[in-house]
Amino acid sequence: MKMFEYMGKELFAKFGIPTPKGRMVTNPEDAAKVAAEIGGPCVVKSQVLSGKRGKAGGIKFPNTPEEAKAAAKEVLAMTIQGLPVECVLVEEKLKIDKELYMSITVDGSAKQAVMIASAYGGMEIEAQPEEYIIKKHIDPELGMHPFFARDVIRQMGVAINSPHGKEMVKIVQNLYKICKEKDAELVEINPLVFSDDKVIAADAKVTIDDDAAFRMKDLPLVDDKSPAERAAADLGLSFVELDGDIAVMANGAGITMGTLDTLQAFGGTPRNFLDCGGGTGREATAKALKILLGLKPKSMFINIFGGITRCDDVANAFKDINTELGGFPVPVVIRLVGTNQEAGREILKSIGIEAFDFMQDAARRVIELTK
Repeated sequence: MKMFEYMGKELFAKFGIPTPKGRMVTNPEDAAKVAAEIGGPCVVKSQVLSGKRGKAGGIKFPNTPEEAKAAAKEVLAMTIQGLPVECVLVEEKLKIDKELYMSITVDGSAKQAVMIASAYGGMEIEAQPEEYIIKKHIDPELGMHPFFARDVIRQMGVAINSPHGKEMVKIVQNLYKICKEKDAELVEINPLVFSDDKVIAADAKVTIDDDAAFRMKDLPLVDDKSPAERAAADLGLSFVELDGDIAVMANGAGITMGTLDTLQAFGGTPRNFLDCGGGTGREATAKALKILLGLKPKSMFINIFGGITRCDDVANAFKDINTELGGFPVPVVIRLVGTNQEAGREILKSIGIEAFDFMQDAARRVIELTK
């Protein structure tokens, strides 16, 4: 579960991490009021769960309350990477002497939190050469000690006894405290700004572990799922929207990833990832097919290797939807092998669908039909 920037900064402030003065508003008039309270140049920032807001024009730098009102009106009318802007953060414009990068995330392979930092922050941090990036794992038994923070800060080229260095030690420790107390998967500051002798989090990115959301009642978490992703989640299915044109369903995370990779290797573009898992029955499969059709794909590719999943259940789900809709509105290609495969294939044949034996053959066929 992600948090908007303003939510992340409110959390930072509670944990003693300095942030710019300002607050979130939902209309131009309130933006002007906040700008007047700030009493000088300010920043109007779109609040969407997306990066590259500046490049999209979603960050403005007005100098007066009147300009802030106009800027907020413009930004609130925008859509950034498909996301409508429903609120903006109005805050003071910082004097920036230097921009750095600092984050703590989870390294699944190491089963530890990892500190990632760089003396070169700001836009396009991911484009920085590897030698400019500091990565240091945090031993969960030792936790975060001042010596760990000091070591990271030294590697960033900041003097430990300087005003900046002393403040950064506190920030590193407080970032880890947020991760531990709030079950965060990611806490990121980009950029972390030197402004005279102050160190300020000019941005905030916080992601809370979905499985911990039930015990984080004090956090204003944002559900960033699309309607289709939400519908799939209600069915207990793993689903992610993509930007291709071939709807995909398979039964297992590995086979679904393999299906997507095969399509792309042969020149196709998947519209989604949908893992129906093992044992998904007739009714749930039918509902999953409706979710896929709601994506308006050019074609559908179903890849079932039945173990726990019964091929006749899958075929009957197709028959149910075919009857309900009077036929599928897009071409459908199915690879169907495994438990009760002959019964399943006979059911599909009755509605005019021939099943394939091999994923590669089915993938080539669906790409032909799509083109």
